[in-house]
Amino acid sequence: MISKTAMGIAVGIASAVVGYCIYFDKQRRNDPDFKKKLRERRKNKKQASKCGSEIPDLTDPELVQKFFLQEVQLGEELLAAGDLDGGIEHLANAVAVCGQPRELLSVLQKTLPPQVFHLLVQRLPSVGNVITNRISFKLTD
Repeated sequence: MISKTAMGIAVGIASAVVGYCIYFDKQRRNDPDFKKKLRERRKNKKQASKCGSEIPDLTDPELVQKFFLQEVQLGEELLAAGDLDGGIEHLANAVAVCGQPRELLSVLQKTLPPQVFHLLVQRLPSVGNVITNRISFKLTD
């Protein structure tokens, strides 16, 4: 069977884990900004899932190509479903990571309605800024 020392070690480890959980739960509950931080974290997570796009590592061509194709597909699906904002957001992400954005924009100009294309062109600078900020943030990490 199990020796007394092994049983004692197991009980000691279990009690240490439970004590650790109780201590940090108490610290969390006593933090005055906990609920505010939790709401902010949930809000950010909801916005990220709404956008549905996490910019990949731009140094990996395979990931960038996969991301590009995924964004074009999602953008087309959302536009077909009537979600202009979501579709434009995904298409703007695709244009931002595209190796030849001028060619892609000329194709999109021919295929999209003029007002949708105009909204896409208006969205491009903000998406470009987000991508450059993420790249600079990853470089400083």
